[in-house]
Amino acid sequence: MVRIDGRGLDKLRKVNITRNYLKFPEGSCLIELGNTRVICTASVEESVPSFLKGSGTGWVTAEYGMLPRSCPTRVPRGKDSGRTYEIQRLVGRSLRTVCEMKNIGERTIWLDCDVLQADGGTRTAAITGSFIALCDALNKLKKNGLINKIPIKDFVAATSVGILNGNLILDLCYEEDSRAEVDMNIVMTGSGGFIEIQGTAERNPFNKEQMDELLLLAKKGIEELINTQRDLLKGIL
Repeated sequence: MVRIDGRGLDKLRKVNITRNYLKFPEGSCLIELGNTRVICTASVEESVPSFLKGSGTGWVTAEYGMLPRSCPTRVPRGKDSGRTYEIQRLVGRSLRTVCEMKNIGERTIWLDCDVLQADGGTRTAAITGSFIALCDALNKLKKNGLINKIPIKDFVAATSVGILNGNLILDLCYEEDSRAEVDMNIVMTGSGGFIEIQGTAERNPFNKEQMDELLLLAKKGIEELINTQRDLLKGIL
């Protein structure tokens, strides 16, 4: 099968991550996966939700949104959907899993993921980019003497896999995603642990053997993304 952009079935789209993309946030990056572009920022707030007050423990949470013309047709402003809430919960959950909350102190780190252009994989790009922004924000706290070390236990990244025309493929663009028989989003740590597996059969059910092959394919892609993160964060982690 020839893919739309000529990639091999087991190849990621071209990945580019630009650190410190914005002036004001404590951490930020622009992540580009093919034609998908997401700005991820990390903002430090010196307070925590009420259920954590007095605990000495911090919090990491996320918000996600799409610019009106990030898609072929306009996305109305201010009309958050169930999909939006699902994605921002996923981003927050994924980043909390690899962060030592007690070592942040009683402060919240907000991860804002703003989609500039959507061509499939915006949630996976948001997770992969938010990790970079989070690490830069934590590094700034450390430089300012507010924390003693960067409280990160592991790397985390995400990608999509699927089955299209009977072929297993990695990192689906929108057109592939819209036609896939099976679509999965996988979030993994650098040590190989799974944080989230979201898998759906759109037309025909898939079996365990196919699922295992899809997970292996996702692992390959995520390892490549984490190697990119490692290169970018040398000297910090």
